[in-house]
Amino acid sequence: MPGTAAKIRISEKQQVVLQEFSRSRTQSKGVVQRATIILLGFQGLLNEAIALEIGLNRQQVGVWRQRWRDAWETLCSWECNEPHRLREAILDVLTDAPRPGCPAKFTAEQVSQIIALACEPPELSGRPINRWTHRELQEEVVVRKIVEKISVAQVGRFLLNSAVQPHRKKMWLNTTEKDPEKFQRDVENVCQTYLEASAKAATKGTHTVSIDEATALQAIERNAPDKPVKIGSVTKQEFEYTRHGTTTLTTGLDVVTGLILSPTLEPTRTEPEFVHHIARTVDTDANGEWIFVVDGLNTHASESLARWVAEQCDLIDDLGKKGITEF
Repeated sequence: MPGTAAKIRISEKQQVVLQEFSRSRTQSKGVVQRATIILLGFQGLLNEAIALEIGLNRQQVGVWRQRWRDAWETLCSWECNEPHRLREAILDVLTDAPRPGCPAKFTAEQVSQIIALACEPPELSGRPINRWTHRELQEEVVVRKIVEKISVAQVGRFLLNSAVQPHRKKMWLNTTEKDPEKFQRDVENVCQTYLEASAKAATKGTHTVSIDEATALQAIERNAPDKPVKIGSVTKQEFEYTRHGTTTLTTGLDVVTGLILSPTLEPTRTEPEFVHHIARTVDTDANGEWIFVVDGLNTHASESLARWVAEQCDLIDDLGKKGITEF
């Protein structure tokens, strides 16, 4: 008589990693299957149903459910104390136990040095590139005599197992605010605005909108129309094009609904154009309450905008001059 299947527990971060493994095209088939076993078990499926789904037998499914259950507390400890190593820890759980065979060709110290090198800027090694490629890393590893010989593929495997991706990058922006306390207050103000957006939308119908511009967009016209897709052939686009200058797209994102509001195309992003965009957006619900989140660009805090807001709010007092305080 079959026993009780091991109960599966998963944290949100663990679920994200498991979903990545279950869809991976670079991990081994075994890791993909085992990640799927854990995810399906977490959904409440029986071992028989999981086995049928992934092409294994019920006993094999049970083995990996038990292994996950036994390792779960250890994984939670990794997640709390060293979250950057959670992926590696989960991969270790889903990987076959070591078997007798040839000893490892590379020591743990050598692997650590390869990963550390991948985290260095290439210019420190005198290489005229901005980001490491696997081949450039392989060459530099040998030049530095970290190892005598290593393949490009092996370097790639070390980076994959350590979740290091030197070939990728994400954009970020340093603040120009010199006062850390003021910067902290501004950050908390923006975050609080986003946190309160859903409740304000539900109770007052308030629109909380994040606005920004994409500048210098090229207005390009292809010199010939596209050729439509056919069986055995993809759509073909004319290579040559004519430039019609540049344009600026200004638009707002309703942070509650996720809708794009009143996209505006203008030649530039001057003060009157931004006021016009705000007016067009407010006109979509003229009697509603609006909160706009913008960056510190000067056109976002212009005198024209202040006067327009004052006019909409029926403020008839003299606003004075921008930058001049009257007592």
